[in-house]
Parts: sequence; C-alpha cells; structure tokens
Amino acid sequence: MIRLLSRFVRCSSAAVFLCLTLAMPAQSLAKQVVSGTSLPAKQSVSCMAFIRSAVKALNLPTDAGDQQVPANVPVEMKPYVEVAAAHGALGIFGKNPQLAKPITVGQALQVLVKLKDITETMAQEPAKYRDVKAGTAEAQAVAVALAYNWMTPVSSTLFGTRRVLNGKDAELLIRKASGDVPVRTLPDKLKRAKETTITVNLDNLTARSSGTLPKSDILEAIWQIVSDEYYKVDAINANEAAYKAAEGIVSSLKDPYSSFMRPSSAKSLELQIKGEVSGIGAQVEQRSGILTIVTPLHGSPAEKAGLLPNDEILSANDVSLSGLDYLEAVDKVRGPKGTSVKLHIRRSGNEFDVTVVRDTVTVPEMEISKQGNVSIVKLMQFGQATEDSLRAEMEKIAAKNPTGIVLDLRNNPGGLLDAANTVVSNFVPKGTPVVKIYSRTGTRTDTTKFTPTISPTVPLVVLVNEGSASASEIVAGALQDAGRATVVGKKTFGKGTVQEVLRFADQSGLKLTVAEWKTPLDRKIDATGIRPDIEVESLTGRDAQLLKALEILR
Repeated sequence: MIRLLSRFVRCSSAAVFLCLTLAMPAQSLAKQVVSGTSLPAKQSVSCMAFIRSAVKALNLPTDAGDQQVPANVPVEMKPYVEVAAAHGALGIFGKNPQLAKPITVGQALQVLVKLKDITETMAQEPAKYRDVKAGTAEAQAVAVALAYNWMTPVSSTLFGTRRVLNGKDAELLIRKASGDVPVRTLPDKLKRAKETTITVNLDNLTARSSGTLPKSDILEAIWQIVSDEYYKVDAINANEAAYKAAEGIVSSLKDPYSSFMRPSSAKSLELQIKGEVSGIGAQVEQRSGILTIVTPLHGSPAEKAGLLPNDEILSANDVSLSGLDYLEAVDKVRGPKGTSVKLHIRRSGNEFDVTVVRDTVTVPEMEISKQGNVSIVKLMQFGQATEDSLRAEMEKIAAKNPTGIVLDLRNNPGGLLDAANTVVSNFVPKGTPVVKIYSRTGTRTDTTKFTPTISPTVPLVVLVNEGSASASEIVAGALQDAGRATVVGKKTFGKGTVQEVLRFADQSGLKLTVAEWKTPLDRKIDATGIRPDIEVESLTGRDAQLLKALEILR
C-alpha cells in the first residue's frame, strides 16, 4: 500500500519531484520494533530482551492480565514477560527462570513457537541433529523453524540449538518469524546438493510494484552462498549488500538524473528541496560522468569563488570524482560549514584549482527593482514564496503603469512547477499552455490557472543564460511560444526530464526519471535548452544582457 503524504512537482536542476512516502504494512513494523530495542549486534541477547522484541514485533497486546512472573523482572519488562507467561513460554526456562541470562537458539525458537501459538505437529522431526533430542518441545520448535525457513542449521549433523544468540541474529530471526523478511525457495536448477531452501534478506528494501526482480534466483543463490561460506564473516553486511544491489539496478538505466539514495543522501535532497543547500552552494548535475555546475547560487561560496555554469568539477581535495556515481561525487564536494574544499575545475578546456569555504546557503527567491519606469523582477528559484507572493508583487508593479518589465531568470536552477505556472500566468490569458509533459501513461498539457496581472500592452523581456534550468526553461519557453516575451541572453542549460522521488521506510530513497517535458509548441528542452531570440554575451564589468533588455524596452 502506498500512502501519499506530500505531493508536489519540482522543476529543479536536479529534478521535477513528486514526493511520496511508502507506508509499511503492519507486520513490517517488526524491523522498527526490533531495532528500537537496542539489541547489540555482536553481543549476546538476554531472554528478557528477546521476549520484549518478539512481543513487539508480533504486535501482541500487552494486557495479559496479572500473570505470575519472576520477582527480579524489571518493571519496564514486566508487561512483555507477562505476555510470554500467558502463552506458556516461561516454562521453557525451567522452574526458576533466570531471564537476565543470554538466550540460546533453541530457547528462542521455542519462545517464538509459543508466542505465535503454533500447535501443529511437524510431519518429520529433525532427529538427524546431534544437539536436538527427538520428541521434545525443542525438537518441534526446530522442525517449525525448518518448515517456515526461520533458520538454517549449522551443519548437516548439528543445528546449533545451544548457540547463544547475538543481536544481529536475533533481529533477523524475529523478523522472519513475524513475516517481515520474504522467504523464497531456490529453484531446483540452482540448488546445491546440501541445500534445500534459501532465504533472502531484502533488508531495508520496500517493494512498490508486482514486477519480478530479474535474475532473482541467481541473486538469491549468491547471497545465500556468501552468507554461508564467505570466510570473513564480519565483512558480510546485509544492509550494504541490499543498497549496492539497489544502486546497481538504477545505475543500469544509464540515466544521470535517476539514482538510489541511501538515508543520508535522501535527507540531503530533502533539505535541498526546502531551499537549504549545504556545502559550496551550487546546483550541480552529472553529465557524461562528470559533475557539472548548473549554476552557483546567489550569494553562495561558489559564486564568491568565481565558479560559473558548465564548470566541470574533476576532483575535490585531490580525490578524483571520475568513476563515482552522482551522490558519491556530491558528497566529496559537500562538507561541514566553515571547512574548505579544493576543487579542480575544467572550464572550456582549461584546468585550474579553486578553494571554496563551505557554508549553509538559504536561497532567496526574488528581488524587485526599477530602472526608470522599467520594473526588473529577478527570480533566484521557483519555490513556495514565488508561488504565494509573486502575484501580489506583480499587482503592485502593474498599479505603477510600467513601460516594460524585465523577468530575470539567469542562474535560476528551477523549483516548483506550480510556481512556474504562477509566473507565466502573470503575463498571458488564463488557460494558456505552459508545458507539455510526456510519460508512459500519456501526454498532458499544463495550463495557467489565473488571470494575468500585467496588461498585454506592457512589453516583456526574459533574461536567460547557461545557468537557467528546468522551471526557468519552462517559463522562458512558454512565454516565447506564446509570443508574449523577447528572450535575451545565452542558451539555457537543457534540463527537460521529470523525476519522481520515493522515500522508503528506512529513509532511503529513489529518484527516477518518469517523464519528459517540452514547450507548448512541442520544442524539446532536454539537452537542447531554450535559444534566446537575441543572443548577448555576458561581459566582465558590465551587465550587457540587462542593458540590452532595457534598450529593447525603451
């Protein structure tokens, strides 16, 4: 089930975002509950700690009534131990249970069988294991574990019932028993002689569709063999394996705008969406495997250091970014506020070093000024403030009867699609096409939702450059197609695809290209950009592009 928590489309240089949160099914709360009980991964787990985790993971009510429990059970543990007592599980530990002692595999299996109220007798008891006595409750618990694939034996003759459980193994066992980890059978053609079944721990991955994972049988076999036989046991990391697999699936698309994000990267993206950019303060994309600056943000360390749109970042602090995926490369450039990073830059074939002092940059959205009777509206990004406040500002401008308006979108990396729609609506009739969006489900045209604030007799010039991307290109293209504005400056960045961002239960995420947009007249934006009606170079020492706009309007 997918629960829509927040939905907005963002036309930033990084993506257009449709933010979703995947809700976990009730049974998958097991992982949260277990991890929330602070089970030490490599240390033994006490009987009480295991009982508490199992009761929580199985969603058992803790209103078992006044059950007789050992006197030395702490108050906070008593409700869970009472549940175990109500299910007849305390008898497993003898007449005088010492629940602070480490729990063994055999005891843990019996606790789970009792808590799940499994009363059926397995057809075959595991008599072949030396450490399992036939006809006992432990033997039945082991048989259940084998039947439901909760656990695999240590060897063909030893199950491992006397082994003390550590936190990592206890968590996995509880998750399997609660149904949080899918259990799959290895196809006959891939079975090894000594193996009959295989369990794959798809840790921290949440299924979203019914699509079948390609080569899943091979992947499962590899994971099982690694888990069973790789001799450096401490190097086996289920989370790392799952994340690497997810990254591999997405990287196979060879799409620079699609990526799997580990929790920390997903959080960074969330802050970027909110307008908080940590690091050098530049919007970047990866083009042909090279981290490329779309635009340095206004007032940012990158701007102060003289970085420009289309600068290529080849290394950070002498660490090459070649071969790294997008998020890994970005992480090398980012860092704590106040620290420095030496960037090796390539610009128009020339290479040089630039040292930038990192900072936290909150991006302003608009600046409004005047040159004579010409109003200049500079938009730094298309965020919530633009969507909420711009129309009121434009009404104030209209009341002063300007002779012209300059809409400055230079170095604007984008923002919310609704904000872009709001900007266009100030200058064209309600219902005017803004952008065409092409996806696998069809094509739709986004149109303006409001009446204009500016009279059609007031001339308009839109300024763009290489740092104008996404929403900026949509606005420039829409006004150009409508014949409402003269576009002046340099060809824009060329970001015309739509990304969907999904957040998973463990706070990792997926950014995936799901559509492409074109101008209302069906002109391609992606990798092409918007070409200005009048091309003007940006000259050092004077704003030739703005001067040209003022010349046109006067």
